[in-house]
Amino acid sequence: MRDVARLAGVSHQTVSRVLNNHPNVRPETRERVLAAMQALNYRRNSAARTLVTRRSRTLGLIAFETTLFGPASTLYGLEQAARAAGYFVSVASVRTLDRESVLDAVDRLCEQSVEGIVAIAPQSSVGAALTQAPAGLAVVGVGGGGEHVPTVCIDNATGAELATRHLLDLGHTTVQHIAGPPDWPEARDRVDGWRAALHAAGAPVPPPRPGNWSARSGYEQGRLLAADPTVTAVFCGNDQIALGALRALHEAGRRVPDEVSVVGFDDVPESGYFLPPLTTVRQDFVELGRRSLDLLIEQLESGVRTNRRISLTPRFVARASSGPAPGSSPSTATPSRSTGGSPPECVPSD
Repeated sequence: MRDVARLAGVSHQTVSRVLNNHPNVRPETRERVLAAMQALNYRRNSAARTLVTRRSRTLGLIAFETTLFGPASTLYGLEQAARAAGYFVSVASVRTLDRESVLDAVDRLCEQSVEGIVAIAPQSSVGAALTQAPAGLAVVGVGGGGEHVPTVCIDNATGAELATRHLLDLGHTTVQHIAGPPDWPEARDRVDGWRAALHAAGAPVPPPRPGNWSARSGYEQGRLLAADPTVTAVFCGNDQIALGALRALHEAGRRVPDEVSVVGFDDVPESGYFLPPLTTVRQDFVELGRRSLDLLIEQLESGVRTNRRISLTPRFVARASSGPAPGSSPSTATPSRSTGGSPPECVPSD
């Protein structure tokens, strides 16, 4: 630091202010210091900084090994939010979401002197494990699995309600549902929202079809649904399930959306390029990461672990995979508001 100060012609206190983004540094002085740092290939000593400030500026993220779009995008959103807020990130991955694995990840991150931990919590076991984290450690669960810890999640039930109401408003007498795995709260919430919309409309409520987030499960259930000529609308637990269902319907000669409408959930980047482009429910993972980080920093600053639950409203994206029921005259009215809040915004295709 003293070498940087000497080259820039400033005091080492000024260099420290630049490193810590102190506002009381003139722009030309800041530029001179940054140029000196670059010329000397200066890198701050994080360990020394931690000893002086007693803050590591490092956050722990607990993720699990998966290629699923939702959890992977959540991790990316969290990393981006932490970087924008000036925090380093240490990621601990777990293969299973049981209590022992999650607590082991907490211990590993604490050994790195993280200031707080954000855990992607798609299952209730993750939230339950976080309740046993050290008392002075700030924690946040992201997803549907945090019931006794601060949590930020997507309002899956409301998103499912809007998707189902969209199909009912198109004149379909009922809507089939291929669900996600029952041990995921997000999947259960989507089942609840689908069922609530059918009950509110006085429509028949068929049993949900079991799935596991995979295109294969959508394909297998889609083949069964395609064989039933009374099926005209299918709401899928995620876009991958919808992809499999679309193939099954195509192979059976059931035209989408002329004979059967299909709606997904997530709005994966490829969904606008399915054949036909997929009507779906969009989740804002960047906002999810930002709000999760805000909730964690709120605890770091107050020193108090809260029990807040923040629910973000998704948006509905209408594309070509959904259309009027065969022989129907669909309602042109906008979807009604669901109990407990406003429905997600309906947005056009990208």
